[in-house]
Amino acid sequence: MKITEPKIEQRAAQPYMGIRTQVTMEEFGQGVIPQLLGEVMGWLSSQGTGPTGAPFIRYHVINMPSLLDIELGWPVASPLTGTDRIHAHTLPAGRYASLIFTGIENGIQGNGALLDWGHTRGLKWDQWETEHGDAFGARVETEITNPADEPDPSKWETEVAIRLADE
Repeated sequence: MKITEPKIEQRAAQPYMGIRTQVTMEEFGQGVIPQLLGEVMGWLSSQGTGPTGAPFIRYHVINMPSLLDIELGWPVASPLTGTDRIHAHTLPAGRYASLIFTGIENGIQGNGALLDWGHTRGLKWDQWETEHGDAFGARVETEITNPADEPDPSKWETEVAIRLADE
């Protein structure tokens, strides 16, 4: 598995349109991602607009392996009025630690590498404990590689980024 050197950068707030859902790890790997991203993309097209960047998964709450509270979204130039299912939200501005890993099957290892790197440097994540698991202000995996351009999932690049707690 290829992993880039982690980095810290300041990011601006990013509006997006997305669908929030709760899934188990088993359900996570059964097509929910392309299905929901496709639904949001179709809705954006029906509104006469499109995304301003790559699709992503926002992890609101993680309780491995029993529950993932996630949102599948596309960045947009400005928030739109959504539907009962598709909502406008914003990834908050702030300092983010991030890295890029290769291979869709390596998500857990890629996330673990970033968490370990942050821990060894004493970084504090925008994270807190809840009765449902670890909640995050912003923990995001962005799909850098377009599957239409590279059909081999072992070659797909994904960025994982986690917002740091305000100092």
